[in-house]
Amino acid sequence: MLTVENVDLYYGAAQALRGVSLAAEAGKVTCVLGRNGVGKTSLMRAIVGLEAVARGTIRLAGEDLSRLAPYDRARRGVAFVPQGREIFPLLTVGENLQTGLAALPRRERQVPAEVFDLFPVLKDMLHRRGGDLSGGQQQQLAIARALVTRPKLIVLDEPTEGIQPSVIKDIGRAIDYLRRKGSMAILLVEQYFEFARDLCDSFAVMERGQIVMAGDRGSMVEADVRRYLSV
Repeated sequence: MLTVENVDLYYGAAQALRGVSLAAEAGKVTCVLGRNGVGKTSLMRAIVGLEAVARGTIRLAGEDLSRLAPYDRARRGVAFVPQGREIFPLLTVGENLQTGLAALPRRERQVPAEVFDLFPVLKDMLHRRGGDLSGGQQQQLAIARALVTRPKLIVLDEPTEGIQPSVIKDIGRAIDYLRRKGSMAILLVEQYFEFARDLCDSFAVMERGQIVMAGDRGSMVEADVRRYLSV
């Protein structure tokens, strides 16, 4: 469903991505692994339109998104859960969820009940401000806000960062449920190897702005992958 082909990205004179190619299929979890600073977040931001690529193409379901603005990509089915969550702390949980509805036609602007099935805690906290939630609850809210758009592709940038183990398990179960539905492609950036290994169908390892190792889960050699994760 998602194809990234030969993407280069620069910040001024510094090249952040070098000929990166990647694919993510509907009904599967594709994990991008690597140390801090190797280009993982730059790649995700390029896919969702927050960074302009200098060369290459980004396609979703065959449509070239490479020159579209982020809001146009959202309308075409791209959802993003950024590193750091970026919820609105002064808005309630319910209001945060409603901000995700802007990309949808007016007739579809309601929060699906499925969101509360995945993250029941949010239903109990609809009227609490986002800034009053714990880090784990905020992460669940950020994922739920992305899901209200009914995406074809959901991009999650390090969803386990700074999260307590019990919530990590909840997030893992939610990702597995979304995979089994088979209707969306899931692109997951992670440094937590065990979480990625247990969820991924395919993986790509980045180093210095390039993909240096890729394959399906069955071909993953833990020692080789960990070599690119250790500091």
